[in-house]
Amino acid sequence: MTSRVLVSIRVPADAMTAFTVFTQEIGLWWRPNALFQFTPRDPGVLSFDGGEGGRFVETLPNGKVFEIGRVRAWEPGRRLVFGWRQATFAPGQDTEVEVVFEALGPAETRVTVEHRGWDSVPAEHVARHHFPDGVFLRRHGDWWQALMDAYRGRLA
Repeated sequence: MTSRVLVSIRVPADAMTAFTVFTQEIGLWWRPNALFQFTPRDPGVLSFDGGEGGRFVETLPNGKVFEIGRVRAWEPGRRLVFGWRQATFAPGQDTEVEVVFEALGPAETRVTVEHRGWDSVPAEHVARHHFPDGVFLRRHGDWWQALMDAYRGRLA
């Protein structure tokens, strides 16, 4: 897995609070992006269903639940890893998100998001919009930065 996006921010919270808001309140700070939808339907609400081995899901407005991925690591206050796939991904097209929470003091945490595995999804795939690797990763990185800004706002 070499094609990846890496975003890091500082948030005004201890590492456990930062982890809790990321996982328990993702439906409140997540901002859908038309370019990077999980399904071709109207966006729903994201949530984590259980800890390690649980699911990362989107509950659509019609009540259907789409499983985006499985939780691969759940280490409260330290680390979270989950699978990420869109409805149009073929078997073997799987990306992974790792979020690391690094305490910088009693009320500040560095949160680093690495979204990797995009080399498993060809540039001509609808999820990549035919963008060359560099352009796609830059656009996806911009979106992750916007998401992390909204997340930081939720913590402020």
